Amino acid sequence: MRTTRTARPDQTSSTRTARTDQPSTGTVRTDQPSLSSPARPQSTRSQSSRTGRQTPRSASYAPSLRRRTTGQTILSLDADNSDPEAANATHTAAAIVEEIAEIKRYEDFSTIDWVQDAAREQLRRKARRRARDSIGVRRDGSSGRVFLGRGRGIWRRKIAEAYDAGQAWIVVTLVGAAIGLNAAFLNIVTEWLSDIKLGHCSTAFYLNENFCCWGAEGGCPEWKRWTGFWPANYLMYILFAALFSFTAARLVKSFAPYAAGSGISEMKCIIAGFVMKGFLGFTTLFIKSIGLPLAIGSGLSVGKEGPSVHYAVCTGNVISRFFDKYRRNAAKTREILSASAAAGVGVAFGSPIGGVLFSLEEMSNQFPLKTLWRSYFCALVATAVLAAMNPFRTGQLVMFNVKYDRSWHFFETVFYILIGVFGGLYGAFVIKWNLKMQVFRKKYLAAYPITEAVTLAVATAVICYPNMFLRIDMTESMEILFQECKAGKGYDRLCDQHHKWHNIGTLAVATVIRTLLVVISFGCKVPAGIFVPSMAIGAAFGRMVGICVQALHEAFPTAAFFAACEPDVACITPGTYAFLGAAASLSGIMHITVSVVVIMFEITGALTYILPTMIVVGVTKAVSERFGHGGIADRMIYLNGYPFLDSKEEHTFGVPVSQVMETRPVCLPANGMQLRQMERLMTENQYQGYPIVEDMHSKTLVGYVGRTELRYAIDRAKMEQQAPAHAKCSFAPSFSSPTLAHQSPNTTFDSISTTSTQTSLDFTRYIDPTPLSVHPRLPLETVMELFKKMGPRVILIEYLQS
Repeated sequence: MRTTRTARPDQTSSTRTARTDQPSTGTVRTDQPSLSSPARPQSTRSQSSRTGRQTPRSASYAPSLRRRTTGQTILSLDADNSDPEAANATHTAAAIVEEIAEIKRYEDFSTIDWVQDAAREQLRRKARRRARDSIGVRRDGSSGRVFLGRGRGIWRRKIAEAYDAGQAWIVVTLVGAAIGLNAAFLNIVTEWLSDIKLGHCSTAFYLNENFCCWGAEGGCPEWKRWTGFWPANYLMYILFAALFSFTAARLVKSFAPYAAGSGISEMKCIIAGFVMKGFLGFTTLFIKSIGLPLAIGSGLSVGKEGPSVHYAVCTGNVISRFFDKYRRNAAKTREILSASAAAGVGVAFGSPIGGVLFSLEEMSNQFPLKTLWRSYFCALVATAVLAAMNPFRTGQLVMFNVKYDRSWHFFETVFYILIGVFGGLYGAFVIKWNLKMQVFRKKYLAAYPITEAVTLAVATAVICYPNMFLRIDMTESMEILFQECKAGKGYDRLCDQHHKWHNIGTLAVATVIRTLLVVISFGCKVPAGIFVPSMAIGAAFGRMVGICVQALHEAFPTAAFFAACEPDVACITPGTYAFLGAAASLSGIMHITVSVVVIMFEITGALTYILPTMIVVGVTKAVSERFGHGGIADRMIYLNGYPFLDSKEEHTFGVPVSQVMETRPVCLPANGMQLRQMERLMTENQYQGYPIVEDMHSKTLVGYVGRTELRYAIDRAKMEQQAPAHAKCSFAPSFSSPTLAHQSPNTTFDSISTTSTQTSLDFTRYIDPTPLSVHPRLPLETVMELFKKMGPRVILIEYLQS
């Protein structure tokens, strides 16, 4: 259960508790339960965020007042609405309702009330349906009779229906295509920046080493080192690393601070309902797309797969905002964000199905069948566009795509288990020490993000250049380590049997150094992921194990342990061990299972290695659960204090909800409270919403009002009506209203009664007359399930004593 917090842009979170003289209501806390019980059992209330935050009940993607008023005018063409006064009242009521929706935009660092959001979407859907049905309908102004139009009106209605039904597919198609194009661009730029540190193409400076040497055999005279002097090349390598890291850090600091890091943990919270304005905006998308190749090209031990998910989700958010259906509804936008995350992983790994499973397993706490299908389609479009662009000119979607012709033997299971154990221990070690590094970074290095990034890049370049597996780009190193050895050929004598012990030592050093660099580099203020660095570490360790097993077989070819091996035939394939090591380390750092197996299968196409991959990932999962709790994204959420309720987490408290509620919340009487008293009350506490009760004695619940809505109503009343401080405020709703935001057609701010002796302000339209409430004896586990599955921001606890 998370402690109630109020997050601010300049301060991650701060715990606040508001207490009043009313001992009958309380707040459900979702971090560590309070064991206080209500002082008076006659009536208990609880106000709580779905994620433990007391935040305003306000709406995201609110509709435009002017557009919605037009829609409501169309709806007024009913025959029974021919009375001009009634039509005017209906028009005014519609304007008021949409004005409320306009002010109920979710504030930054607040949470979305999915129950209210879904209810408002139902109302909009009914309004759109009635508006479409009214197309082609005209009314005789003299008689009030309604006539059905013919011709173009009917076709307009059919076209409107078709467009509304197909709008989702239009959005996911555009999003997928944009993600695929961006991924192709990033692949080309990243590869060039990584190669330019080592040399240049003498025939065409803009070509990377692969394209410069395309088709060349037995050497590549077109690709030249910067100088023929090794120390000078070493210095050029360091200078380029410093330049790239400085540029990336400067762009992030100056234009888009949210572009730093991976973004996986924040996106999980956003998809779950946490509002972080600007995190998925166009500026973040643009800077992330520019800074990511620079960060990877600098040689920092960071990857592009996590940031690929971030820029993909940014793309989905930016494009969906052009469509009215998604701009006004947070639940609809969540579907697009989940689909975009799937497409981001799909283009990063060349694995569309793995991307869908990653979005299901890691990113989304709610993943209905409709979202699954749209995620699949978006990932399909993105990978198809990437394949059409063919950035590597090999037909492959990723650089480290490999194929295996040899099968595996049952005795190798022992070594597969060893690799799985390494993956679990690696994940636990990196998560633990990286979190300590994050705390150190926030405490001592927060004011020096550019200096930190440049220092890390220079140190990484100095350390990595002498090691042949650390000097090159990590995706290129994985491509080399994954390959089978054929005819003794390999990168820098990797397949030379006479240098196997040298290779083992080099790989061991690379594993240790890269692990330490990942611990200190992940989290610096540049676009940085941890997927590929972890996979590169696992690949180095796995290849080392594979070479050791191969050497063991060569030393004892007739041993019973190797009885399954045929004589004079290659029995051990070290490249497959590197492949399995990459899967183990990725699973260990992220605590994901099924999606890893599918991603690795799609990378290699090796159906025979699904079972070894499942064995390795299963062992990794068991070891990870034994030595750690949650992947690095989940732990970063906890470290940063973001509100998040994991739908996969199970809770066993054994107490009723009354044991953890706030026993003295602030309540507002339905009638009689003066304006000055209400303003003083809002100043003295930081609650983001208030239960409305009949009176302060009986405390019978009649509704709930958010702080944002109440503040808006008070400010407007004072500005437009010059309401005096002694004005009486009324919240009494009409229970016959079918809507959540009660409409009072004949009452507007213009009709508020104001005299020299008495002033009354009707705030009825701003309250929610049907808040979700439960009994105080309800088990806390059930309340948690309500928060996770229904998604309300607040649950009130109500007890009526006869």
